[in-house]
Amino acid sequence: MQELARAANPEKAAFFPRFFKTSPGEYAEGDQFLGVTVPEQRRIAKKHRELPLPEISKLVSSPIHEHRLTGFLVLTEKFRKADEDTRARLFTFCRKHLAGINNWDLVDTVAPKIFGEHLIAHPELRKMLHTFAGDTSLWKRRIAIISTQAFIRRGDFEDTLTLAERLLRDPHDLIHKAVGWMLREVGDRDRARLEEFLERHAAEMPRTMLRYAIEKFSPERRRHFMER
Repeated sequence: MQELARAANPEKAAFFPRFFKTSPGEYAEGDQFLGVTVPEQRRIAKKHRELPLPEISKLVSSPIHEHRLTGFLVLTEKFRKADEDTRARLFTFCRKHLAGINNWDLVDTVAPKIFGEHLIAHPELRKMLHTFAGDTSLWKRRIAIISTQAFIRRGDFEDTLTLAERLLRDPHDLIHKAVGWMLREVGDRDRARLEEFLERHAAEMPRTMLRYAIEKFSPERRRHFMER
């Protein structure tokens, strides 16, 4: 997209590969960057919310990170204002383009706003998240837990807690952080449910996951769980 090219910043383009872990063996190996900030991408996405799906497909299939993120930001703009039939088509489009959702910022953009929102309307499809939680793909596992943010915001914690329990032994810190974050979101709405979960699982939780989950606790309660 020409607007993204015009907004490119060489200094940021040099910094982003280190920030997003693109070196050999890292989780985003080979990802390419223009150096466009997220606020600028959001501005461009809102301007082009009427972009047709074939053009969005080109963006989200691009090797350039900002192309993909802007493409998915356009999709979230479309989804937010769409009727139910259109939302179903956009959800299907996202599922067909999962390969492009391959970094944490892309997951965190799409998962709650498209996957989560659609699964609220179609709870019979939520089993997809539990399938994703067992996938070898780091990004599918992160989609699984982050999608539940949409449920949490409506006071529905069951899928979050079930998935969190399943992901306790996940080897990757990006999952530890995501699970801890969603547990903290549960605690913001129902501290008792979070503490019940922690009383059962704190001893086996990765420390990063636990620290994220108890971030808003008092120092005394944090010590209580960290010493388990």
